Amino acid sequence: MGVTPQQFAQMQSRLNGGRRAATPILTPTRTAASTSHQVILGVDPSLRGTGYGVIRLARPHPQTLAHGTVTCPANWEHSRCLVKTAQMLREVIKEHRPTVCIIEGLFFAQNLQTALIMGEARGACLLTAAEAGLEIFEVAPRKVKQAIVGYGAAQKSAVAKMVQRLLRLPEQPAPDAADALALALTHAQENGRYSFIPPKRI
Repeated sequence: MGVTPQQFAQMQSRLNGGRRAATPILTPTRTAASTSHQVILGVDPSLRGTGYGVIRLARPHPQTLAHGTVTCPANWEHSRCLVKTAQMLREVIKEHRPTVCIIEGLFFAQNLQTALIMGEARGACLLTAAEAGLEIFEVAPRKVKQAIVGYGAAQKSAVAKMVQRLLRLPEQPAPDAADALALALTHAQENGRYSFIPPKRI
């Protein structure tokens, strides 16, 4: 729940018995989304199916500019998949001009090989976004699900349905693209709010 500057000042005044503190104990910090970020890119990295989604902040609801999945055949070498992912993201960034990229945060994989492969895909996405000069933030998967569905362990299908509803899409987006759009939406929801714990910038 957001706290306005006035509410924060009132709380601090009560904590100090009505006396004005010489120095604030805690200062509210703007969340990741600066109000200047109108076009947001969400990226759900994967070696064989990286999801991407681009939204523009608007009223009464955000507008979807693009979404899709960078798919690679199972018989492609890792390096070839990484090149295709980077090339596709470059094209998306060039066309829609986002100023911020929200990427899914790291998760703990039981299989070390899976973790390494995911790291490769994530690295390619981070490099592409950084190369374009975008601000980059990561959001944990559970936080995205909590923000979009209201439940941190929600299934992919539930996320996709809610993304379709929030963005007024005619069809339900593909799972990976829906996750990417959900990342962008989570960032958009925090736009202009105050948070005591700023998001992680990478």
